[in-house]
Amino acid sequence: MSVFDLTGRRALVTGGAQGLGEGMAKALAAAGASVVVADIQDSGADVAAALPSDGGRKHGFVHLDVTREDDWERAISETVQIAGGLDVLVNNAGIEITSLVTDVEVDAVRRMLDINILGTTLGLKHGLRAMRPGGAAGNGGCIVNVASVAATIAFPGIAVYSATKSAVDRLTRVAAMESGKLGYGVRVNCVYPGLVPTAMGAGLANDMATIGLFGSAEEAVAAVVELTPSGRLGTVEDIADTVVFLASDAARFVNGVGLPVDGGMGM
Repeated sequence: MSVFDLTGRRALVTGGAQGLGEGMAKALAAAGASVVVADIQDSGADVAAALPSDGGRKHGFVHLDVTREDDWERAISETVQIAGGLDVLVNNAGIEITSLVTDVEVDAVRRMLDINILGTTLGLKHGLRAMRPGGAAGNGGCIVNVASVAATIAFPGIAVYSATKSAVDRLTRVAAMESGKLGYGVRVNCVYPGLVPTAMGAGLANDMATIGLFGSAEEAVAAVVELTPSGRLGTVEDIADTVVFLASDAARFVNGVGLPVDGGMGM
């Protein structure tokens, strides 16, 4: 059996209706896991319905606003019911609102703080509670948080987003330490994706041109590629496969780290 085989594992992926989250849900299912897709967009049900269900695996969808604690409590409970447990939580849901520091809007800042930081924090809280001994699942497991290469570089136009993703990194490391000290049996890691041409990535490139940092979206993308030793943008599969690795036995001694998946951009 491959160390990347996730047969028998039960996973919950937030922000799974599109983009990176959808790719992660598909990759986890392809590796053999039962996957519950969580999103504030109910189109996530279509993603879950399309996942392979051979071998008796049970997939499903739960509506989740990651900023609401009652939503998290319900989502975790429904995941355990649908999949029969919880071994893997991917805190992927997040937003990016581009702005020069001199033009930041209070409401935009609060939205990023709420979704990117509070949402991840609540995911850690309820994921750890469910997976620790005596929890609703109670068999340990792993949590993968999605940070960003923006947490490691000073790229213009995304100051607040970068700050929130730096916070995700710190949350990850402290949660890993607490989990270890308290005997929860849950590994906690995060990934730093580089720019990926999803709807969010394309929107960022367009916004960079709109606020005057680059002459066009194409120039913004070219600047990112120029900073990337691998010489290209990332793909959804690049990031999703790394999440599968962190969820698998191949990463059994990988804990409390931020793993760059950025082609070297943040080195």
